[in-house]
Amino acid sequence: MKPAPAHLTPVELKRLAKSGEVDTVIAAFTDHYGRLMGKRFDAEFFLDHVASAGTHACNYLLTTDAEMDPVPGYQFANWELGYGDFHLIPDMTTLRRLSWQERTAFVHCDVDHVGIAPRAILKRQLARAAALGYQPMAASELEYYIFRDSYRDAAKKDYRGLEPLGWYLEDYNILQGTREEFYTAAVRRHLKASGISVENSKGEWGLGQHEINVRYGPILAMADDHALYKQCLKEVAEQSGVSVTFMAKQAAGQAGSGCHVHLSLRKGGKNAFAGNKKFGPVHGTDVFRWFLGGWLAHVPEFMVFYAPTINSYKRFEDLSWAPTRLAWSHDNRTAGFRVVGHGESLRIECRIPGADINPYLTFAAALASGLDGIANKIEPPPVFEGDVYAARQLPRVPYSLAEAVERFESSEFVKQTLGADVAAHYAHFYRSEQRAFDRAVTDWERRRYFEKI
Repeated sequence: MKPAPAHLTPVELKRLAKSGEVDTVIAAFTDHYGRLMGKRFDAEFFLDHVASAGTHACNYLLTTDAEMDPVPGYQFANWELGYGDFHLIPDMTTLRRLSWQERTAFVHCDVDHVGIAPRAILKRQLARAAALGYQPMAASELEYYIFRDSYRDAAKKDYRGLEPLGWYLEDYNILQGTREEFYTAAVRRHLKASGISVENSKGEWGLGQHEINVRYGPILAMADDHALYKQCLKEVAEQSGVSVTFMAKQAAGQAGSGCHVHLSLRKGGKNAFAGNKKFGPVHGTDVFRWFLGGWLAHVPEFMVFYAPTINSYKRFEDLSWAPTRLAWSHDNRTAGFRVVGHGESLRIECRIPGADINPYLTFAAALASGLDGIANKIEPPPVFEGDVYAARQLPRVPYSLAEAVERFESSEFVKQTLGADVAAHYAHFYRSEQRAFDRAVTDWERRRYFEKI
């Protein structure tokens, strides 16, 4: 018997629900952090009611911190307004089966008429691109660390003294990767069976660090898949008795975990970046050149969408494989922007984002910046050749979340791009994250000051 496809139509879901092959549908959206939030529905109830009419969720979900505490000071939702509901509309083109959850389907939702919702922010930039005849294409490469400790055991240990699954640097190392295949192979198979095309997995430069690459595709579908495959990695880890982390810097002395973003534009069925004009070692078009110029120019203003947490900025160390300065190069991993491919495969890889990003916000910032580059013919700096880490004259990425929020909040381009109300909402979100850290007393402080001062 031929297995049911991963992607489903309502008719196919109805058949599977009737046969009992699917009895649960998860309807979800992402919060500020990129975490999936939503509800599980009986499959038949979903088909009868939710698929057409949608559902509701408490609007405090777009005002909480990482601990799910509602943060005061938002205009969108607060105690004075009583934290009401917003309306979730399933995007039925995203309906699929999840192979790692028994008898379960999944659908991404739009938050109706809520401009601060991450998916809505990306869709507005997509509409701008479409009006110009462009179809943005993207891929995101997530890096993560795997530990032998389960999530529950890691929490009991206060996330200290965890044992990495690998015990020596395993970048591209097949033997060390083989030791982790009980987990990584399960993830690859589940993703493929759930409609997310995997290209490969490989060991990375840290102890127990790995990476999974999924296939390049339309940018909204890629953001949806990113949110879901990150969820898959966590849930399969839970089932396997191990844990994974997407912290940008999980330990001092270890490589950070990035999320390298690849992006290009298609127009008329062809890559709009591909051309014969020579830009250093790259042959492309003015669209490529100006998109790159705009993306580079606006990084400091949109840095919070590439590095959203306190921890994000600890990844930006020289000689660590994470970029620290703003430059572009051809196939050079020391640069923040690495241009790769040629002809129809020509694309820009931005190596600045960490594994802790919200993909919708990251892609929206990249797309808005690049489109502004095209509109205003922003020239990129000359191609850089050599070790970017050693090029002290180049501008550096912001040093901290506090600095990045200042740049974000004072940027007229950010306000014009997002709308003043959306920009203010996210500025408050990142400032709240900074304030929470400023009040915390860390292990580093106790070790340094408890006895020694």
